[in-house]
Amino acid sequence: MIINITSKQMEITPALREHIESRLTKLNKWQVNLINPRIILTKDPKGFSVDASIHIPNGQLVANAQHADMYVAINDLLAKLERQLNKVQHKNESRRADNSLKEENLLVDEI
Repeated sequence: MIINITSKQMEITPALREHIESRLTKLNKWQVNLINPRIILTKDPKGFSVDASIHIPNGQLVANAQHADMYVAINDLLAKLERQLNKVQHKNESRRADNSLKEENLLVDEI
């Protein structure tokens, strides 16, 4: 998998690149093809900002995280991406896919 990592106003060190790649491998446990993952690192006056955009077969994952420490911002970003991927994977199992609450309340009232 080729990861497109770009930065604004800072240099991408090999340690940063390794950290991002190791955290993205955790998304492989969901067994989804990550298509063209794109990470943008930015140095802000208040700290660091990390943006991500990853295409998947069912749609797109987009997240943003800010923190004073770059590594914490990366960890927060990838946690957000993992939550989104979890939601996409389990969407068909959600309660919304079954009967609505309104229909269930009507059935209870009839009994």
